[in-house]
Amino acid sequence: MEEKRKSRRMELVSKLIIKRLDGNGTDDTSEVIIDVQNVSKTGVGFTCEIPLEIGAVYETYLTIWTKEVIHTFVEIVRIAKEEKGFSYGGIFIGMPEMDAARIAVYDTVTANIK
Repeated sequence: MEEKRKSRRMELVSKLIIKRLDGNGTDDTSEVIIDVQNVSKTGVGFTCEIPLEIGAVYETYLTIWTKEVIHTFVEIVRIAKEEKGFSYGGIFIGMPEMDAARIAVYDTVTANIK
């Protein structure tokens, strides 16, 4: 399979709190905790027990390895049904370069360790 990602993905033990921006689908005031599988400076892979919609944009709060929280938006670009819930791929929308650089620094450090 040809790799289509612009940046190398890394694993990160973290959680996201995600809210649908337009209020369609799930309750627009609820937040859903999801499990991050991997993250890069351009996107994130995660699992979630509730169905989300492809093409939808969600507000996210990503807790990174330094325990800092990055506030950004994620557009869902991939969905796969799994035994317990769903697996998603999303791209960051409008992430500030400083926050993308934080993720890239972690990528560089962990790549040198492995």
